Amino acid sequence: MWTLSPSSPGASGLELEDAKHLVREEVRRHRRDRPERERREAADAIAVHARALLDGVTTVAAYAARPSEPNTGPLLEVLDEAGVRILLPVLGPGLTRDWAAYRVGDPLAEHAPGRPPEPEGPGLGESAIASADLIFAPALAVDTRGVRLGQGGGWYDRVLAHAQDQTPVIAIVFEDERCSDPLPSAAHDRPVDGVLTPSGLHWLRS
Repeated sequence: MWTLSPSSPGASGLELEDAKHLVREEVRRHRRDRPERERREAADAIAVHARALLDGVTTVAAYAARPSEPNTGPLLEVLDEAGVRILLPVLGPGLTRDWAAYRVGDPLAEHAPGRPPEPEGPGLGESAIASADLIFAPALAVDTRGVRLGQGGGWYDRVLAHAQDQTPVIAIVFEDERCSDPLPSAAHDRPVDGVLTPSGLHWLRS
């Protein structure tokens, strides 16, 4: 399990957004240095563990990973093979939020550098996430309280407000991105219920 480096914001007194920025940069640096073989093995293991979560699940909100993130390609294949309806994010201008249905083999497009690949649509509206029985969310790190550190845009914190209260939200990270130290967080940050890593699912909240 990862711990924050001495230069990271633990009790440093930094402003919240500055603290988050420092941790994000630390995690991104580790991700850039991660060997390709480790990335492939992590993606395959995560997909295997996800298969055990699909009993009774008909709709899953997931995402197409960016290059530095744990690859969700194998996960999406598992969902598709299980006959699960897959919803992927569609990012409009600013913080516009939308979802579109996806099947493996459908085209995905990266509309701007650094943005995740997106399906063509049509858009189903931001409240489409309310139909999901399970939600997989991207993260840079997750602590033992379920605090999720995202990329910084606030997209997921806003869209998760439309999810059903009982729907589990599971963040996907590499094994060493489970953080034993408290991550910087704000009152509006939406905690996740569990974290999925190559070693399996770790529930954090009942």
